[in-house]
Amino acid sequence: MVAETLSAGVIGVGSMGRHHARVYHELPDVILSGVTDVDYESAKTVAETYRTRSKSVSGLLRDVDLVSIAVPTQYHYQAAMEAIEAGVHVLIEKPIAETATQAKKLVRAAENAGVTLQVGHVERFNPAVQTVMDIIPELEIIAIDAQRLGPPVGREIQDSAAVDLMIHDLDIITSLVDEPVETVSAAETAAEQYVTATLTFESGIIGTLTASRVTQQKVRELSITAKECRVNVDYVSQSVTISRQSIPEYVESDGQVKYRHSNVIERPTVENGEPLRHELESFVSAIRSNGSPVVSGEDGLRALSLAQRVESNSLQTVEQAR
Repeated sequence: MVAETLSAGVIGVGSMGRHHARVYHELPDVILSGVTDVDYESAKTVAETYRTRSKSVSGLLRDVDLVSIAVPTQYHYQAAMEAIEAGVHVLIEKPIAETATQAKKLVRAAENAGVTLQVGHVERFNPAVQTVMDIIPELEIIAIDAQRLGPPVGREIQDSAAVDLMIHDLDIITSLVDEPVETVSAAETAAEQYVTATLTFESGIIGTLTASRVTQQKVRELSITAKECRVNVDYVSQSVTISRQSIPEYVESDGQVKYRHSNVIERPTVENGEPLRHELESFVSAIRSNGSPVVSGEDGLRALSLAQRVESNSLQTVEQAR
């Protein structure tokens, strides 16, 4: 039986982990019992901000029911396995692990231990994406295009743009198109900081993705081409537009004939909200109900495997071009 009030902790309180601490501090019926980080001063500062304690990893795991893991990717497996073995429910920031083998072991260990394992693909909880999820069953999809672009970040990231950035959209696209990916082609430039990929699904649906850390404009967009309409999603503004009934016509004006298209544009209502808060609320809800998380370990494994196929294929393309 799940306790009425759950105790939460955060392992790794860097740029993302400190936001996990904030949200747990704000959630009802959840107590932020502690945080930990190899940087003691950072852990102490976050703990003081959210009125909790900085602890060792082992001390934290003794005191909590659930934990968020927001350490660098190379430490995901070790930290998650330690939490699972302690019987603690785990949310791992994406990617789930460094390798598919590690990911499979984590999924199996969580199942054997009877704990919830969720992967932090936070875009699934973007209100705009959730709105699109309601629209998808009505559409006959032809293609999906995703762009995740931005300038260089002010911190070191060891993961490639495919594994760090594109993995978000790989997760979204494969959740929208629930069928096997048959082929993956990719190319990269700028030392793996700019990568493009094309996926072909079993039914013939095409997914085209671009991820960049060298583009001097922040773009987070998804477009779905369907026989019935075109759906455009802006992750940043959390907005959705649907274009229907594009009708070409010739119009005579002042003795001149002009060509134009008439469109019907729909703008579905999108509920506002912080995706991370929705994500952690969903994680807590899955624990309370003993149900499956929205983004399972298997989902995280699928996204990681695809991202690494993109990474491998893009590097092969570079080698062949030399």
